[in-house]
Amino acid sequence: MHTHRIRPGETLTMVAKANRTTVERLVAANGLRNADVVPAGTVLRLPDHFEPARTGPGAVRPSTTPTSQPSRGVTVDQLRRIMPRLPLADARRYLPFLNAAMAEVNITTPKRQAAFLAQVSHESGQLRFFEEIASGAAYEGRRDLGNVRPGDGRRFKGRGPIQLTGRANYRDAGRALGVDLENRPTRAADPDIAFRVAGWYWKTRDLNPLADRGDFVEITRRINGGVNGLADRQQAWARARAVLQA
Repeated sequence: MHTHRIRPGETLTMVAKANRTTVERLVAANGLRNADVVPAGTVLRLPDHFEPARTGPGAVRPSTTPTSQPSRGVTVDQLRRIMPRLPLADARRYLPFLNAAMAEVNITTPKRQAAFLAQVSHESGQLRFFEEIASGAAYEGRRDLGNVRPGDGRRFKGRGPIQLTGRANYRDAGRALGVDLENRPTRAADPDIAFRVAGWYWKTRDLNPLADRGDFVEITRRINGGVNGLADRQQAWARARAVLQA
């Protein structure tokens, strides 16, 4: 594993450029909560497939012609046009985690991004709520959610941009992401994990193909179990398609 120690005055952008990677990949690899503030002395893990920069005579510069079109995330401006109630400071804080999570599960086309962001917008109140407002008591005893122990309803209430719910889902998501969400369920509401959980949920429900063909209603059913809030989801989808030209 390769690492890099942050020097005084050095930013993630500078580290990413020097090592031929992206800020989003650095954030995802290190579970950073604030991409804008990384103290000097912090040791960062460099993502796989990084390429250390070379300087001086004989340095080989990367080709200006990419072998494949790189995936691009959304911008702060695009995100706030899709979710107009999202405060600017939160949009800036969440964006690196959001883009990294989308890239991780191949939500890399305008159609996929529009569908994903529309569903996330509804489920999280435009990224303003990362934990279900209700207590979770309604899920108590729900064996279909894996809630088999007293208190599981509240313990495993909805969290994250797609409101992960139930012990079984927390266990499965945690195993997939290498995070013990079953014993630390509140981590599912932390941005560095929350967006990855949403991406995991999207991937495991095989929603990219549905987004490709525009079957937004079926996407809603697989996320919600029905079509609750469909009108609001569709309004967000319309905004996202317009902004992203999907």
